[in-house]
Amino acid sequence: MATPKDLPDVGGFIRDLRRNAKISLRQLAEQAGVSNPYLSQIERGLRKPSAEVLQQLASALRVSTPAMYLRAGLLDDKEGHGVLAAIAVDADLTMAQKQSLSQIYETFRRENTRLAEAQTEAAGASATATADLANVAATGPTTAEGTPTEAVLESVARTEAGTAPAPNSTSIPPKKETS
Repeated sequence: MATPKDLPDVGGFIRDLRRNAKISLRQLAEQAGVSNPYLSQIERGLRKPSAEVLQQLASALRVSTPAMYLRAGLLDDKEGHGVLAAIAVDADLTMAQKQSLSQIYETFRRENTRLAEAQTEAAGASATATADLANVAATGPTTAEGTPTEAVLESVARTEAGTAPAPNSTSIPPKKETS
């Protein structure tokens, strides 16, 4: 069984957020929809709140849910949630500033993800275009059906000339005799 020392310090984190917001334990408990004694036990590290309770507390304290989950040990810091947690506990920032910074940070992360996906798609399209260019260089231009254009032109020349050799033929036409 987990002892209070084994649990992440989510209770202290919640207490600091509550004090920075200048609201009482009773007010926070009411806003989050939990009992006053239960919230007191969470803050003292005697109870570990569920993800749902953490979400309710995050909403009531106006911090991001991922920051709350990170402090509770429900998330790892692979996705930058440490930054959100740092913003949430900074005593020098107002709640409005914390919200703004968190929103800006999350917007930047989403934009970077979107750009990375677009670059990956562009790289894939570029590789396809490079392969197509290499194919044209190796076989010459092709028709829409993939037939080399040179072969089509030779076929057309033979058809129009009948049995005569193609224009690029090396045979020399016979000379006309003069009288």
